[in-house]
Amino acid sequence: MDNDGKGLEDLSMHKETDMQSDKETASKNFIEQIIETDIREGNCTGAITRFPPEPNGYLHIGHAKSILLNYGLAKKYGGKFNLRFDDTNPTKEKTEFVESIIEDVKWVGGDFEDRLFFASDYFGQMYEGAVKLIKKGKAYVCDLTPDEIREYRGTLTEPGKNSPYRDRTMEENLALFEGMKNGEYPDGSKVLRAKIDMASPNINMRDPIIYRIARMTHHNTGDKWCIYPMYDFAHPIEDAIEGITHSICTLEFEDHRPLYDWVVRELEYANPPKQIEFAKLYLTNVITGKRYIKKLVEDGIVDGWDDPRLVSISALRRRGFTPESIKTFMDLCGVSKSQSSVDYSMLEYCIREDLKLKRPRVMAVLDPVKLIITNYPKEQIEYMDVPNNQENEAMGARKVPFGRELYIDRQDFMIEPPKKYFRLYPGNEVRLMHAYFVTCTDYVTDEDGRVTEIHCTYDPETKSGSGFAGRKVKGTIHWVAASAAEKAEIRLYENIVDEEKGVYNEDGSLNLNPNSITVLKNCYLEPSVKGAKAYESFQFLRHGYFCVDSKDSKEGHLVFNRIVSLKSSYKPD
Repeated sequence: MDNDGKGLEDLSMHKETDMQSDKETASKNFIEQIIETDIREGNCTGAITRFPPEPNGYLHIGHAKSILLNYGLAKKYGGKFNLRFDDTNPTKEKTEFVESIIEDVKWVGGDFEDRLFFASDYFGQMYEGAVKLIKKGKAYVCDLTPDEIREYRGTLTEPGKNSPYRDRTMEENLALFEGMKNGEYPDGSKVLRAKIDMASPNINMRDPIIYRIARMTHHNTGDKWCIYPMYDFAHPIEDAIEGITHSICTLEFEDHRPLYDWVVRELEYANPPKQIEFAKLYLTNVITGKRYIKKLVEDGIVDGWDDPRLVSISALRRRGFTPESIKTFMDLCGVSKSQSSVDYSMLEYCIREDLKLKRPRVMAVLDPVKLIITNYPKEQIEYMDVPNNQENEAMGARKVPFGRELYIDRQDFMIEPPKKYFRLYPGNEVRLMHAYFVTCTDYVTDEDGRVTEIHCTYDPETKSGSGFAGRKVKGTIHWVAASAAEKAEIRLYENIVDEEKGVYNEDGSLNLNPNSITVLKNCYLEPSVKGAKAYESFQFLRHGYFCVDSKDSKEGHLVFNRIVSLKSSYKPD
Protein backbone atom coordinates (compact mmCIF):
# COMPACT_ATOMS: atom_id res chain seq x y z
CA MET A 1 0.00 0.00 0.00
CA ASP A 2 2.88 2.31 0.86
CA ASN A 3 4.48 1.50 -2.48
CA ASP A 4 1.24 2.29 -4.31
CA GLY A 5 1.00 5.57 -2.46
CA LYS A 6 4.59 6.44 -3.38
CA GLY A 7 3.88 5.61 -7.01
CA LEU A 8 0.85 7.89 -7.06
CA GLU A 9 2.89 10.66 -5.44
CA ASP A 10 5.66 10.30 -8.05
CA LEU A 11 3.07 10.30 -10.85
CA SER A 12 1.51 13.46 -9.43
CA MET A 13 4.91 15.16 -9.26
CA HIS A 14 5.65 14.18 -12.86
CA LYS A 15 2.31 15.60 -13.97
CA GLU A 16 2.97 18.87 -12.16
CA THR A 17 6.45 19.07 -13.71
CA ASP A 18 5.04 18.36 -17.18
CA MET A 19 2.30 20.96 -16.71
CA GLN A 20 4.85 23.55 -15.59
CA SER A 21 7.02 22.70 -18.61
CA ASP A 22 4.03 23.01 -20.94
CA LYS A 23 3.14 26.38 -19.39
CA GLU A 24 6.68 27.70 -19.86
CA THR A 25 6.71 26.49 -23.48
CA ALA A 26 3.37 28.17 -24.16
CA SER A 27 4.65 31.46 -22.72
CA LYS A 28 7.49 31.54 -25.25
CA ASN A 29 6.78 32.89 -28.71
CA PHE A 30 7.17 30.58 -31.69
CA ILE A 31 10.59 31.98 -32.63
CA GLU A 32 11.96 31.31 -29.15
CA GLN A 33 10.65 27.77 -29.35
CA ILE A 34 12.44 27.22 -32.69
CA ILE A 35 15.73 28.60 -31.32
CA GLU A 36 15.53 26.48 -28.18
CA THR A 37 14.88 23.38 -30.29
CA ASP A 38 17.91 24.20 -32.47
CA ILE A 39 20.11 24.63 -29.40
CA ARG A 40 18.81 21.43 -27.83
CA GLU A 41 19.43 19.46 -31.04
CA GLY A 42 22.95 20.84 -31.42
CA ASN A 43 22.26 22.94 -34.54
CA CYS A 44 23.69 26.01 -32.82
CA THR A 45 25.03 27.08 -29.43
CA GLY A 46 23.12 30.38 -29.26
CA ALA A 47 21.28 32.92 -31.40
CA ILE A 48 23.27 35.23 -33.66
CA THR A 49 20.81 37.70 -35.18
CA ARG A 50 20.87 40.86 -37.24
CA PHE A 51 18.81 43.91 -38.10
CA PRO A 52 19.32 44.54 -41.85
CA PRO A 53 17.82 47.91 -42.93
CA GLU A 54 18.16 49.37 -46.40
CA PRO A 55 19.59 52.92 -46.07
CA ASN A 56 16.91 54.45 -48.30
CA GLY A 57 14.87 56.25 -45.64
CA TYR A 58 14.34 56.72 -41.92
CA LEU A 59 13.25 53.87 -39.66
CA HIS A 60 9.69 53.79 -38.32
CA ILE A 61 7.83 52.19 -35.40
CA GLY A 62 7.57 48.86 -37.25
CA HIS A 63 11.36 48.66 -37.52
CA ALA A 64 11.59 49.13 -33.76
CA LYS A 65 9.79 45.81 -33.36
CA SER A 66 12.39 44.05 -35.51
CA ILE A 67 15.30 45.75 -33.72
CA LEU A 68 14.06 44.82 -30.26
CA LEU A 69 13.07 41.29 -31.33
CA ASN A 70 16.43 40.50 -32.91
CA TYR A 71 18.45 42.12 -30.14
CA GLY A 72 16.34 40.48 -27.44
CA LEU A 73 16.76 37.01 -28.94
CA ALA A 74 20.53 37.38 -29.19
CA LYS A 75 20.75 38.61 -25.61
CA LYS A 76 18.42 35.93 -24.23
CA TYR A 77 20.26 33.06 -25.90
CA GLY A 78 23.83 34.21 -25.32
CA GLY A 79 24.54 35.20 -28.90
CA LYS A 80 25.43 38.37 -30.79
CA PHE A 81 23.45 41.08 -32.54
CA ASN A 82 24.59 42.72 -35.79
CA LEU A 83 23.48 45.95 -37.41
CA ARG A 84 23.98 45.42 -41.12
CA PHE A 85 23.05 47.78 -43.90
CA ASP A 86 21.58 45.99 -46.92
CA ASP A 87 23.04 48.58 -49.27
CA THR A 88 22.84 46.65 -52.54
CA ASN A 89 20.73 49.24 -54.40
CA PRO A 90 22.50 52.62 -54.61
CA THR A 91 19.59 54.26 -56.46
CA LYS A 92 17.95 55.57 -53.28
CA GLU A 93 20.64 55.09 -50.64
CA LYS A 94 22.25 58.00 -48.81
CA THR A 95 24.81 58.49 -46.06
CA GLU A 96 22.17 60.63 -44.30
CA PHE A 97 19.99 57.55 -43.90
CA VAL A 98 22.91 55.43 -42.68
CA GLU A 99 23.67 57.94 -39.93
CA SER A 100 20.03 58.31 -38.88
CA ILE A 101 19.55 54.53 -38.71
CA ILE A 102 22.63 54.04 -36.52
CA GLU A 103 21.34 56.70 -34.13
CA ASP A 104 17.83 55.20 -34.08
CA VAL A 105 18.99 51.64 -33.42
CA LYS A 106 21.14 52.79 -30.50
CA TRP A 107 18.33 54.91 -29.07
CA VAL A 108 15.72 52.15 -29.24
CA GLY A 109 18.09 49.85 -27.37
CA GLY A 110 19.66 47.64 -30.04
CA ASP A 111 23.21 47.44 -28.71
CA PHE A 112 25.29 46.23 -31.65
CA GLU A 113 28.59 47.21 -29.92
CA ASP A 114 31.28 47.03 -32.63
CA ARG A 115 29.23 44.73 -34.87
CA LEU A 116 28.36 47.23 -37.63
CA PHE A 117 28.45 45.77 -41.14
CA PHE A 118 27.63 46.73 -44.72
CA ALA A 119 26.44 44.33 -47.41
CA SER A 120 28.59 46.30 -49.86
CA ASP A 121 31.69 45.10 -47.98
CA TYR A 122 30.82 41.62 -49.29
CA PHE A 123 30.42 42.55 -52.98
CA GLY A 124 33.61 40.66 -53.83
CA GLN A 125 32.39 37.50 -52.12
CA MET A 126 28.99 37.83 -53.77
CA TYR A 127 30.66 38.08 -57.17
CA GLU A 128 32.70 34.96 -56.40
CA GLY A 129 29.48 33.21 -55.33
CA ALA A 130 27.87 34.07 -58.66
CA VAL A 131 30.91 32.70 -60.53
CA LYS A 132 30.64 29.51 -58.47
CA LEU A 133 27.02 29.09 -59.50
CA ILE A 134 27.95 29.55 -63.17
CA LYS A 135 30.65 26.90 -62.87
CA LYS A 136 28.13 24.53 -61.27
CA GLY A 137 25.73 25.12 -64.13
CA LYS A 138 23.33 26.91 -61.76
CA ALA A 139 23.42 30.42 -63.28
CA TYR A 140 23.46 31.96 -66.75
CA VAL A 141 23.63 35.34 -68.45
CA CYS A 142 20.33 36.31 -70.08
CA ASP A 143 19.77 38.96 -72.79
CA LEU A 144 15.98 39.13 -72.55
CA THR A 145 14.52 42.58 -71.93
CA PRO A 146 12.69 43.21 -68.63
CA ASP A 147 9.35 42.96 -70.44
CA GLU A 148 10.36 39.68 -72.07
CA ILE A 149 11.52 38.26 -68.74
CA ARG A 150 8.10 39.08 -67.25
CA GLU A 151 6.38 37.47 -70.24
CA TYR A 152 8.50 34.31 -70.00
CA ARG A 153 7.96 34.04 -66.25
CA GLY A 154 4.36 32.86 -66.56
CA THR A 155 1.58 33.45 -64.03
CA LEU A 156 0.35 32.04 -60.75
CA THR A 157 -1.66 29.46 -62.70
CA GLU A 158 0.61 28.93 -65.74
CA PRO A 159 4.26 27.80 -65.72
CA GLY A 160 6.96 29.92 -67.24
CA LYS A 161 9.11 28.99 -70.25
CA ASN A 162 12.85 28.78 -70.56
CA SER A 163 14.87 31.73 -71.78
CA PRO A 164 16.52 31.11 -75.17
CA TYR A 165 19.82 31.95 -73.44
CA ARG A 166 19.37 29.39 -70.67
CA ASP A 167 21.61 26.77 -72.27
CA ARG A 168 24.68 28.90 -72.84
CA THR A 169 27.89 27.08 -71.99
CA MET A 170 29.70 27.63 -68.72
CA GLU A 171 32.60 29.24 -70.61
CA GLU A 172 30.32 31.64 -72.45
CA ASN A 173 28.50 32.61 -69.23
CA LEU A 174 31.77 33.20 -67.38
CA ALA A 175 33.05 35.45 -70.17
CA LEU A 176 29.79 37.39 -70.42
CA PHE A 177 29.52 37.86 -66.66
CA GLU A 178 33.09 39.14 -66.49
CA GLY A 179 32.24 41.51 -69.32
CA MET A 180 29.25 42.73 -67.32
CA LYS A 181 31.56 43.40 -64.37
CA ASN A 182 34.06 45.22 -66.57
CA GLY A 183 31.44 47.58 -67.97
CA GLU A 184 31.43 46.23 -71.52
CA TYR A 185 27.63 46.26 -71.87
CA PRO A 186 24.94 48.95 -71.45
CA ASP A 187 22.78 49.13 -68.35
CA GLY A 188 19.86 46.71 -68.53
CA SER A 189 21.18 44.84 -71.57
CA LYS A 190 22.08 41.68 -69.67
CA VAL A 191 21.36 40.08 -66.31
CA LEU A 192 22.64 37.04 -64.49
CA ARG A 193 19.89 34.61 -63.56
CA ALA A 194 19.84 31.58 -61.29
CA LYS A 195 19.00 28.38 -63.16
CA ILE A 196 16.33 26.68 -61.05
CA ASP A 197 12.91 25.74 -62.46
CA MET A 198 10.71 27.77 -64.78
CA ALA A 199 7.78 25.49 -63.97
CA SER A 200 8.03 25.94 -60.20
CA PRO A 201 4.72 26.76 -58.50
CA ASN A 202 6.69 29.43 -56.59
CA ILE A 203 7.32 32.27 -59.04
CA ASN A 204 10.36 33.37 -57.00
CA MET A 205 12.07 30.13 -58.08
CA ARG A 206 11.54 30.68 -61.82
CA ASP A 207 15.13 31.56 -62.70
CA PRO A 208 15.25 34.79 -60.63
CA ILE A 209 17.63 37.60 -61.55
CA ILE A 210 20.62 37.67 -59.20
CA TYR A 211 22.77 40.40 -60.82
CA ARG A 212 22.03 43.42 -62.99
CA ILE A 213 24.12 46.08 -64.72
CA ALA A 214 23.66 49.55 -63.17
CA ARG A 215 26.17 52.36 -63.45
CA MET A 216 25.47 54.14 -60.18
CA THR A 217 27.79 55.70 -57.63
CA HIS A 218 27.49 53.78 -54.37
CA HIS A 219 27.64 55.60 -51.02
CA ASN A 220 30.20 53.08 -49.71
CA THR A 221 32.06 51.64 -52.74
CA GLY A 222 31.91 54.65 -55.05
CA ASP A 223 32.28 53.64 -58.74
CA LYS A 224 34.14 50.39 -58.13
CA TRP A 225 31.21 48.28 -59.34
CA CYS A 226 28.82 48.65 -62.27
CA ILE A 227 26.97 45.42 -61.47
CA TYR A 228 24.97 44.96 -58.29
CA PRO A 229 23.46 41.84 -56.71
CA MET A 230 19.73 41.54 -56.18
CA TYR A 231 18.44 41.47 -52.62
CA ASP A 232 17.25 37.84 -52.70
CA PHE A 233 20.72 36.70 -53.74
CA ALA A 234 22.72 39.04 -51.53
CA HIS A 235 20.81 38.64 -48.28
CA PRO A 236 21.41 34.93 -47.60
CA ILE A 237 25.11 35.39 -48.47
CA GLU A 238 25.41 38.27 -46.00
CA ASP A 239 23.77 36.16 -43.28
CA ALA A 240 26.03 33.20 -44.01
CA ILE A 241 29.24 35.28 -44.03
CA GLU A 242 28.36 36.82 -40.65
CA GLY A 243 27.45 33.47 -39.12
CA ILE A 244 23.82 34.42 -38.51
CA THR A 245 21.99 31.46 -37.01
CA HIS A 246 18.42 32.72 -37.32
CA SER A 247 17.47 35.24 -39.99
CA ILE A 248 14.32 36.85 -38.61
CA CYS A 249 12.23 38.69 -41.20
CA THR A 250 8.63 39.67 -41.87
CA LEU A 251 5.95 37.55 -43.50
CA GLU A 252 6.25 38.98 -47.02
CA PHE A 253 9.55 37.07 -47.30
CA GLU A 254 7.95 33.70 -46.57
CA ASP A 255 7.54 32.93 -50.30
CA HIS A 256 11.20 33.90 -50.79
CA ARG A 257 12.48 31.38 -48.23
CA PRO A 258 12.93 28.55 -50.81
CA LEU A 259 15.24 30.85 -52.79
CA TYR A 260 17.09 31.86 -49.60
CA ASP A 261 17.64 28.18 -48.79
CA TRP A 262 18.66 27.43 -52.40
CA VAL A 263 21.37 30.12 -52.38
CA VAL A 264 23.04 29.00 -49.13
CA ARG A 265 22.76 25.34 -50.18
CA GLU A 266 24.21 25.78 -53.68
CA LEU A 267 27.04 27.95 -52.34
CA GLU A 268 27.76 25.15 -49.87
CA TYR A 269 27.96 27.10 -46.63
CA ALA A 270 28.86 24.75 -43.78
CA ASN A 271 26.46 26.24 -41.22
CA PRO A 272 23.64 27.83 -43.22
CA PRO A 273 21.35 30.31 -41.45
CA LYS A 274 17.65 29.55 -40.94
CA GLN A 275 15.06 32.09 -42.11
CA ILE A 276 12.04 32.60 -39.83
CA GLU A 277 9.15 34.95 -40.62
CA PHE A 278 6.90 36.88 -38.23
CA ALA A 279 3.98 39.28 -38.68
CA LYS A 280 4.68 42.96 -39.25
CA LEU A 281 3.47 45.60 -36.84
CA TYR A 282 0.54 47.54 -38.31
CA LEU A 283 -0.51 50.66 -36.41
CA THR A 284 -3.89 52.26 -37.13
CA ASN A 285 -4.14 55.71 -38.75
CA VAL A 286 -0.44 56.29 -39.28
CA ILE A 287 1.80 56.57 -42.33
CA THR A 288 4.83 54.28 -42.53
CA GLY A 289 5.33 53.93 -46.29
CA LYS A 290 8.64 55.56 -47.27
CA ARG A 291 7.36 56.88 -50.59
CA TYR A 292 4.42 58.60 -48.86
CA ILE A 293 6.61 60.12 -46.16
CA LYS A 294 9.14 61.21 -48.80
CA LYS A 295 6.34 63.01 -50.65
CA LEU A 296 5.14 64.70 -47.44
CA VAL A 297 8.71 65.90 -46.83
CA GLU A 298 9.30 67.06 -50.41
CA ASP A 299 5.92 68.86 -50.58
CA GLY A 300 6.64 70.69 -47.32
CA ILE A 301 3.58 69.25 -45.58
CA VAL A 302 5.87 68.07 -42.76
CA ASP A 303 9.18 69.63 -41.77
CA GLY A 304 11.28 66.50 -42.27
CA TRP A 305 11.42 62.78 -41.55
CA ASP A 306 11.43 63.66 -37.84
CA ASP A 307 8.21 65.72 -37.89
CA PRO A 308 6.43 64.79 -34.63
CA ARG A 309 3.24 63.89 -36.51
CA LEU A 310 5.02 60.92 -38.11
CA VAL A 311 5.90 57.60 -36.52
CA SER A 312 9.48 57.37 -37.72
CA ILE A 313 11.70 56.57 -34.76
CA SER A 314 13.36 59.98 -35.00
CA ALA A 315 9.90 61.63 -35.04
CA LEU A 316 8.80 59.69 -31.97
CA ARG A 317 12.01 60.66 -30.19
CA ARG A 318 11.56 64.34 -31.15
CA ARG A 319 7.95 64.26 -29.98
CA GLY A 320 9.03 62.91 -26.58
CA PHE A 321 8.49 59.16 -26.64
CA THR A 322 11.01 57.14 -24.65
CA PRO A 323 12.83 53.89 -25.52
CA GLU A 324 11.21 52.33 -22.45
CA SER A 325 7.71 53.17 -23.68
CA ILE A 326 8.40 51.69 -27.11
CA LYS A 327 9.78 48.50 -25.58
CA THR A 328 6.69 48.17 -23.37
CA PHE A 329 4.53 48.69 -26.45
CA MET A 330 6.35 45.93 -28.35
CA ASP A 331 6.01 43.58 -25.37
CA LEU A 332 2.25 44.20 -25.35
CA CYS A 333 2.02 43.59 -29.10
CA GLY A 334 3.87 40.27 -28.88
CA VAL A 335 5.27 38.16 -31.72
CA SER A 336 3.09 36.00 -33.96
CA LYS A 337 2.52 34.69 -37.47
CA SER A 338 -0.89 36.36 -37.76
CA GLN A 339 -1.26 39.79 -39.35
CA SER A 340 -3.21 42.25 -37.21
CA SER A 341 -3.48 45.97 -36.52
CA VAL A 342 -2.75 47.66 -33.22
CA ASP A 343 -4.58 50.81 -32.16
CA TYR A 344 -2.39 53.91 -31.79
CA SER A 345 -3.97 54.48 -28.36
CA MET A 346 -1.98 51.51 -27.04
CA LEU A 347 1.27 53.32 -27.87
CA GLU A 348 -0.07 56.43 -26.11
CA TYR A 349 -0.97 54.34 -23.07
CA CYS A 350 2.62 53.07 -22.90
CA ILE A 351 4.18 56.55 -22.89
CA ARG A 352 1.74 57.75 -20.22
CA GLU A 353 2.61 54.77 -18.03
CA ASP A 354 6.32 55.40 -18.50
CA LEU A 355 6.23 59.13 -17.73
CA LYS A 356 3.65 59.44 -14.98
CA LEU A 357 6.02 58.66 -12.09
CA LYS A 358 9.20 60.01 -13.71
CA ARG A 359 8.44 63.52 -14.88
CA PRO A 360 7.73 66.71 -12.90
CA ARG A 361 4.24 68.18 -13.05
CA VAL A 362 4.21 71.89 -13.72
CA MET A 363 1.59 74.57 -14.29
CA ALA A 364 1.23 75.88 -17.83
CA VAL A 365 -1.31 78.31 -19.29
CA LEU A 366 -1.86 77.68 -23.00
CA ASP A 367 -4.60 80.24 -23.74
CA PRO A 368 -3.83 83.00 -21.24
CA VAL A 369 -6.04 85.66 -19.74
CA LYS A 370 -4.78 87.90 -16.94
CA LEU A 371 -6.18 87.54 -13.43
CA ILE A 372 -5.57 90.41 -10.98
CA ILE A 373 -6.01 89.88 -7.23
CA THR A 374 -7.04 93.40 -6.26
CA ASN A 375 -6.49 93.02 -2.51
CA TYR A 376 -3.08 91.34 -2.77
CA PRO A 377 -0.07 93.63 -2.05
CA LYS A 378 1.20 95.09 -5.34
CA GLU A 379 4.92 94.42 -4.96
CA GLN A 380 4.70 91.24 -2.93
CA ILE A 381 5.98 87.92 -4.27
CA GLU A 382 5.73 84.78 -2.16
CA TYR A 383 6.85 81.26 -2.93
CA MET A 384 4.54 78.30 -2.66
CA ASP A 385 5.77 74.81 -1.81
CA VAL A 386 4.69 72.56 -4.65
CA PRO A 387 5.42 68.81 -4.99
CA ASN A 388 7.17 67.89 -8.23
CA ASN A 389 5.02 64.80 -8.65
CA GLN A 390 2.12 64.07 -6.32
CA GLU A 391 2.35 60.34 -7.08
CA ASN A 392 6.08 60.09 -6.42
CA GLU A 393 7.23 61.76 -3.21
CA ALA A 394 10.85 60.83 -3.97
CA MET A 395 10.91 63.54 -6.63
CA GLY A 396 10.73 66.20 -3.92
CA ALA A 397 9.26 69.70 -4.16
CA ARG A 398 9.98 73.13 -5.60
CA LYS A 399 9.20 76.78 -4.86
CA VAL A 400 6.75 78.44 -7.26
CA PRO A 401 6.39 82.26 -7.23
CA PHE A 402 2.95 83.79 -6.60
CA GLY A 403 1.93 87.43 -6.95
CA ARG A 404 -0.84 89.94 -7.53
CA GLU A 405 -1.03 89.37 -11.30
CA LEU A 406 -1.42 85.88 -12.69
CA TYR A 407 -2.28 84.14 -15.93
CA ILE A 408 -5.00 81.52 -16.00
CA ASP A 409 -6.40 79.50 -18.90
CA ARG A 410 -9.26 81.22 -20.71
CA GLN A 411 -11.39 78.08 -20.46
CA ASP A 412 -11.29 78.42 -16.65
CA PHE A 413 -13.47 81.55 -16.72
CA MET A 414 -16.95 82.13 -18.12
CA ILE A 415 -19.21 85.15 -17.85
CA GLU A 416 -22.40 83.07 -18.09
CA PRO A 417 -21.49 79.51 -17.14
CA PRO A 418 -23.65 76.44 -17.76
CA LYS A 419 -24.83 74.23 -14.92
CA LYS A 420 -22.15 72.16 -13.19
CA TYR A 421 -19.42 74.58 -14.25
CA PHE A 422 -17.24 74.74 -11.13
CA ARG A 423 -14.50 77.03 -12.28
CA LEU A 424 -14.33 80.82 -12.14
CA TYR A 425 -17.25 83.12 -12.98
CA PRO A 426 -18.61 86.39 -11.52
CA GLY A 427 -19.34 85.89 -7.83
CA ASN A 428 -17.89 82.37 -7.65
CA GLU A 429 -15.03 81.25 -5.43
CA VAL A 430 -12.37 78.73 -6.50
CA ARG A 431 -9.03 77.54 -5.24
CA LEU A 432 -5.88 78.60 -7.06
CA MET A 433 -3.88 75.37 -7.06
CA HIS A 434 -1.25 75.28 -4.25
CA ALA A 435 -2.22 78.85 -3.27
CA TYR A 436 -5.40 80.64 -2.04
CA PHE A 437 -9.14 80.83 -2.52
CA VAL A 438 -10.15 83.70 -4.81
CA THR A 439 -13.57 85.16 -5.65
CA CYS A 440 -14.34 86.83 -8.98
CA THR A 441 -15.53 90.43 -8.43
CA ASP A 442 -15.30 91.88 -11.96
CA TYR A 443 -13.93 91.42 -15.45
CA VAL A 444 -12.89 93.59 -18.42
CA THR A 445 -13.63 92.95 -22.10
CA ASP A 446 -12.41 94.49 -25.33
CA GLU A 447 -14.63 96.00 -28.03
CA ASP A 448 -15.36 92.53 -29.39
CA GLY A 449 -16.57 91.30 -26.03
CA ARG A 450 -13.50 89.15 -25.42
CA VAL A 451 -12.41 88.98 -21.78
CA THR A 452 -9.02 90.65 -21.28
CA GLU A 453 -8.83 90.82 -17.46
CA ILE A 454 -10.45 89.08 -14.51
CA HIS A 455 -10.53 90.80 -11.14
CA CYS A 456 -10.65 88.81 -7.92
CA THR A 457 -10.12 89.11 -4.21
CA TYR A 458 -8.30 86.49 -2.16
CA ASP A 459 -8.75 85.18 1.35
CA PRO A 460 -5.32 85.11 3.07
CA GLU A 461 -6.61 82.54 5.60
CA THR A 462 -7.00 79.92 2.90
CA LYS A 463 -3.37 79.38 1.92
CA SER A 464 -2.70 75.83 0.74
CA GLY A 465 -1.07 73.72 3.43
CA SER A 466 -2.16 76.07 6.25
CA GLY A 467 -4.71 73.62 7.62
CA PHE A 468 -7.65 75.83 6.71
CA ALA A 469 -10.82 73.88 7.47
CA GLY A 470 -13.49 76.48 6.75
CA ARG A 471 -15.68 76.58 3.67
CA LYS A 472 -15.14 74.29 0.73
CA VAL A 473 -14.99 75.04 -2.98
CA LYS A 474 -15.71 72.70 -5.87
CA GLY A 475 -13.31 74.17 -8.38
CA THR A 476 -9.50 74.30 -8.50
CA ILE A 477 -7.65 76.01 -11.34
CA HIS A 478 -3.97 76.35 -12.16
CA TRP A 479 -2.10 79.60 -12.78
CA VAL A 480 1.28 81.17 -13.52
CA ALA A 481 2.62 84.34 -11.92
CA ALA A 482 2.83 87.02 -14.62
CA SER A 483 6.05 88.56 -13.30
CA ALA A 484 7.98 85.27 -13.42
CA ALA A 485 6.25 83.47 -16.30
CA GLU A 486 8.33 81.75 -18.94
CA LYS A 487 6.90 82.40 -22.39
CA ALA A 488 6.82 79.44 -24.77
CA GLU A 489 5.49 78.15 -28.08
CA ILE A 490 3.45 74.98 -27.77
CA ARG A 491 2.49 72.59 -30.53
CA LEU A 492 -0.54 70.34 -30.24
CA TYR A 493 -0.84 67.36 -32.57
CA GLU A 494 -3.54 65.17 -34.01
CA ASN A 495 -3.10 62.26 -36.42
CA ILE A 496 -1.77 63.48 -39.73
CA VAL A 497 -4.45 61.45 -41.51
CA ASP A 498 -8.20 61.73 -41.02
CA GLU A 499 -9.15 58.98 -38.55
CA GLU A 500 -12.79 58.89 -39.65
CA LYS A 501 -12.08 58.49 -43.37
CA GLY A 502 -8.98 56.28 -43.18
CA VAL A 503 -5.40 56.75 -44.35
CA TYR A 504 -5.92 56.70 -48.12
CA ASN A 505 -8.41 58.22 -50.55
CA GLU A 506 -9.94 56.15 -53.37
CA ASP A 507 -7.25 57.37 -55.79
CA GLY A 508 -4.49 56.18 -53.42
CA SER A 509 -3.53 59.66 -52.23
CA LEU A 510 -3.17 60.41 -48.54
CA ASN A 511 -6.28 61.57 -46.70
CA LEU A 512 -4.61 64.36 -44.73
CA ASN A 513 -6.07 65.92 -41.61
CA PRO A 514 -5.97 69.74 -41.96
CA ASN A 515 -5.91 70.08 -38.16
CA SER A 516 -2.95 67.79 -37.55
CA ILE A 517 -0.97 70.60 -35.90
CA THR A 518 -2.03 73.62 -33.83
CA VAL A 519 0.67 76.14 -32.89
CA LEU A 520 0.13 78.30 -29.80
CA LYS A 521 2.61 81.16 -29.74
CA ASN A 522 1.84 82.96 -26.47
CA CYS A 523 1.80 80.39 -23.70
CA TYR A 524 3.03 81.00 -20.15
CA LEU A 525 4.75 78.41 -17.99
CA GLU A 526 6.00 78.49 -14.46
CA PRO A 527 9.71 79.43 -14.24
CA SER A 528 10.90 75.95 -13.25
CA VAL A 529 11.00 75.04 -16.97
CA LYS A 530 13.49 77.79 -17.79
CA GLY A 531 16.61 76.39 -19.38
CA ALA A 532 14.97 73.06 -20.22
CA LYS A 533 17.04 71.14 -22.77
CA ALA A 534 16.07 69.26 -25.92
CA TYR A 535 14.02 66.09 -25.26
CA GLU A 536 13.38 67.10 -21.61
CA SER A 537 9.76 66.37 -20.77
CA PHE A 538 7.13 67.52 -18.25
CA GLN A 539 3.52 66.94 -17.40
CA PHE A 540 1.64 70.21 -17.89
CA LEU A 541 -1.21 69.91 -15.41
CA ARG A 542 -4.54 69.17 -17.11
CA HIS A 543 -2.99 69.48 -20.60
CA GLY A 544 -0.83 66.38 -21.01
CA TYR A 545 2.82 65.47 -21.37
CA PHE A 546 5.12 67.81 -23.29
CA CYS A 547 8.68 67.61 -24.57
CA VAL A 548 11.18 70.31 -25.51
CA ASP A 549 11.49 70.29 -29.31
CA SER A 550 15.00 69.31 -30.37
CA LYS A 551 14.96 71.20 -33.67
CA ASP A 552 13.29 74.57 -33.07
CA SER A 553 13.64 75.25 -29.34
CA LYS A 554 16.43 77.70 -28.50
CA GLU A 555 17.62 79.69 -25.52
CA GLY A 556 15.07 82.43 -24.98
CA HIS A 557 12.53 80.69 -27.24
CA LEU A 558 11.22 77.49 -25.73
CA VAL A 559 9.17 75.22 -28.02
CA PHE A 560 7.26 72.25 -26.61
CA ASN A 561 5.62 69.35 -28.43
CA ARG A 562 2.66 67.65 -26.82
CA ILE A 563 3.60 64.00 -26.54
CA VAL A 564 0.19 62.81 -25.46
CA SER A 565 -2.90 64.08 -23.65
CA LEU A 566 -3.78 62.85 -20.16
CA LYS A 567 -6.86 60.89 -21.16
CA SER A 568 -6.60 57.43 -22.64
CA SER A 569 -9.11 55.44 -24.68
CA TYR A 570 -6.99 52.28 -24.38
CA LYS A 571 -7.82 49.79 -21.64
CA PRO A 572 -5.10 47.20 -20.94
CA ASP A 573 -6.18 43.61 -20.48
